[in-house]
Amino acid sequence: MLQILCLCLALCGPLTGIRAEPGALLRLGMDILNHEVQSAMEESQILEKMAAEAGAKRPGAKPIKGLSNVKVKDVLVPVITLNFVPGVGIFQCVSTGMTITGKSFTGANMEITVVLNITATNRLLQDEETGLPMFKSEDCKIILGSMKTNLPSNMMPKVINKFIDSTLHKVLPDLMCPAIDAVLVYVNKKWASMHNVLPVGQMGTVQYVLASSPATTASHIQVDFSTVVQPQKGKAIQADGDGVAPGFPEDSVKDSSQLLLSAAFLTAELALLQKSLDVKIKGKKIGELPPQTTKTLAGFIPQVAEAYPKSKSLVTQIRIKKPPKVTMEPGKSLLHLHGTLEMFAAKRKGKAPVSLFLLETHFSLDVQYSVHENRLQMITSLDRLLGLSRGSSSVGDFNAKDLTGFTTDYLQEAYLPRVNDVLQVGFPLPDLLAINYNMAEMNIVENALVLDLKLD
Repeated sequence: MLQILCLCLALCGPLTGIRAEPGALLRLGMDILNHEVQSAMEESQILEKMAAEAGAKRPGAKPIKGLSNVKVKDVLVPVITLNFVPGVGIFQCVSTGMTITGKSFTGANMEITVVLNITATNRLLQDEETGLPMFKSEDCKIILGSMKTNLPSNMMPKVINKFIDSTLHKVLPDLMCPAIDAVLVYVNKKWASMHNVLPVGQMGTVQYVLASSPATTASHIQVDFSTVVQPQKGKAIQADGDGVAPGFPEDSVKDSSQLLLSAAFLTAELALLQKSLDVKIKGKKIGELPPQTTKTLAGFIPQVAEAYPKSKSLVTQIRIKKPPKVTMEPGKSLLHLHGTLEMFAAKRKGKAPVSLFLLETHFSLDVQYSVHENRLQMITSLDRLLGLSRGSSSVGDFNAKDLTGFTTDYLQEAYLPRVNDVLQVGFPLPDLLAINYNMAEMNIVENALVLDLKLD
């Protein structure tokens, strides 16, 4: 049975700055990290490559006394396990074995089958030029486990054992230590897209920027992001929180991975869509609503019948006057919209519609979250109408509260489908380590949305 072989990946570097608030936080648990290291090992096929290059002549390499025609075969598939080291990084254990062949000092063909341990400290640093995380290997060592040879046991055992031991200590570091650096190259590539500028349809972009050095605890590595929300034109949108930093639930599953998105960050993202939430709605028949005509409206405002004795079709203009705002409490998320709802009576073709009245509105939408193609999706339903007041009127005075039921039904049937169409654009999630967010489970906590990440 193969012995456990230990490869230390130390992710050192405490938090060196104050996390920008608000934004996004990522906890990398053992599930994601184990998957990524295993994937890097498989993608690089590094052990097989090292074995293939073992017999190649390299410039400047000194021949090994007493051993020639060195080749490596039968490399076993490594078995990898990981453990966090608080304040240091990750302790990774790998098991593997191989057979080294060649001509011995006796002139005979020799085979040495070994199980070996590789240890190395691989620090996670921030690249000074790019600001991206970067693994760097240090102090690689080889520790031999069991070994056996095909040489006869009666051939001067002490001499043979001494020869084998000294030979392997010369051969293995050159064969295996480069494998550590090569695997890290593959892991580092998976950080490379982290700072990419990600589009939100045609409205703007989102960028996740490393805010400080990742910190390692007994259960995870935490990566803090400053988030940059940039419209197509104009200045970046500031994410204004209430000063209270959101946090992960205390009952998070050990070794699991989570992504936290603050309510303030989602509010900033939705500001990109504000203009797209302005709509003009025409048509007599809309959903389950009664006919959209001045006759129907006259049932709530009698003055409309006096101004329009002959029924006219209605045209409605809804404008959002303030940036949308997301609020979150455990288990519930609301989207608040402040705007105006203006009703017009349609005129004959070629004639501009005439404004009947304008209402100041404040309503909240219940938000349900999901992930599709690594983009956060939202779908809304009407929570309640929170404020309704008359702004202007061409049909005389009336009490806006008389239109509460009419307006509520209109928002639900006519406006909400338009809002949900706009939200289909989705918001991109951090692009790093090839993380697949599509299987994530959603958990709404105080001032934040938490995605519990699941492997495929």
